[in-house]
Amino acid sequence: MFSRSSGILLHISSLPGKYGIGSLGKEAYRFVDFLSNARQKLWQVLPLCPMSSENCPYIGLSAFAGNHTFIDMDILIEEGLLKKSDTEDISFHADSVNYSLVNTVKLQLLKKSYANFISNKNLTGTEYKSFCSRNVFWLDDYSLFMALRAHNNGPWHKWEKELKLRNKIAVKKAAKDLEYEIGFHKYLQFVFFKQWTTLKKYANKKGIKIIGDNPIYVSYESCDVWTNPELFLLNKELKPIKVSGVPPDYFSKTGQLWGHPLYNWKKHKSTGFEWWVKNMRFTYKTIDILRIDHFIGFVNYWAVPFGNKTALNGKWEKAPGSDLFKRLKEELGNIPVIAEDLGNKTSGVEKLMKKMNFPGMKLLQEGIKGGKNHPFAPQNFDTTNYVVYTSTHDSDTVKGWFNLLNPSYKKIVLQYLRCDENGVVKEMIRQAWDSVAVFAIAQMQDILESGSEARMNIPGKKSGNWQWRMKEDYSDKVDVSWLSEITKLYDR
Repeated sequence: MFSRSSGILLHISSLPGKYGIGSLGKEAYRFVDFLSNARQKLWQVLPLCPMSSENCPYIGLSAFAGNHTFIDMDILIEEGLLKKSDTEDISFHADSVNYSLVNTVKLQLLKKSYANFISNKNLTGTEYKSFCSRNVFWLDDYSLFMALRAHNNGPWHKWEKELKLRNKIAVKKAAKDLEYEIGFHKYLQFVFFKQWTTLKKYANKKGIKIIGDNPIYVSYESCDVWTNPELFLLNKELKPIKVSGVPPDYFSKTGQLWGHPLYNWKKHKSTGFEWWVKNMRFTYKTIDILRIDHFIGFVNYWAVPFGNKTALNGKWEKAPGSDLFKRLKEELGNIPVIAEDLGNKTSGVEKLMKKMNFPGMKLLQEGIKGGKNHPFAPQNFDTTNYVVYTSTHDSDTVKGWFNLLNPSYKKIVLQYLRCDENGVVKEMIRQAWDSVAVFAIAQMQDILESGSEARMNIPGKKSGNWQWRMKEDYSDKVDVSWLSEITKLYDR
């Protein structure tokens, strides 16, 4: 399904630019050009969903909608939806994302652009109406949900009972009362997907495929849970019965308590996995290849009783992953998937991945530190059907990781890479590119040889994550010719 390639992991939020967060504008196109000049064929991003108050792309408000904070303001100026004077006094700290400030400022600008949009009948024509019609199966509910969320200043499970339970009369009245606000959120999705689709077409034309990312679970606060509560393990009061997490392991004595509501797999199965089919069909219209986070959970998942403070008291339960992916194949054919299989992988997980021909992941940091017998060490890859990473959004950068190793592990790494401390990052990238894995991917932070200050996420840390941004002069700091040469040398 896949051909030997390499690429870079960089989320949209990390792109440079003047509006406080990366966007789908000129800097995104410049990054595509950078990838092309370096002979890269893959651009991996994190989930593109609108985020909850935790600002984590893996805790989104919708499995379908796009993050409106990524909408580019300069494109709106070019289209006449904003004036240049509207943005002249705006300034942000360039090196990190201040989500609270970004959300406030960009929302004000987007509201102004919407007012201009609806006043111009030429803009609210066929293209907009066609978008709304094609996406009615999720867009109407999502737009009402977001309007109600703003109106009630909080998550759906704290709304008044009639709206919380989606009483038909209450929902109909809310849709009438909030008509303008609902239209605003439809507009945001129209603009987001218009800008995203144009960017994706540009990347594809340059020979670059987009790797998207779907969390296995959705947030309790999400529109999906409010709209389809029967698809989740909720009680009569719509509170979760069991929630997601992972058991205690080497990294955490109490495990990780993620807190997503778990799926009511029996109900999903009885509907022929209709929600999943709709979601996947829509997803593949927006990306080329899909990385599914915590793929293990489609076979075995750790279920923790709601209300527990840690994941200690959870237990393993079975999921119908084989039936689900069989159904998806019937509806969508051979879908291109990267399975994030890091963690407690069982024979059932391996069997499902092999059956579907989904490549798993290898984290080079763990392989090289772990010694010659570690399964993540390149010499132990038993097939080409892997995606090898120098680091991921959940790990430290290569430079930061190496600097924090104790002397004995540093010695192992330097012996393996056959270099001194100054050459560790480049040699790690070269090792990934040289491996038999079908895909080799490096975080942009590793391409820039950045330290721990550029780490994207520390799992379990409640704040300060997902904020890193690269500077506008990044292309001057990268040895593009070297990256291009090793890509050609190793037939990527």
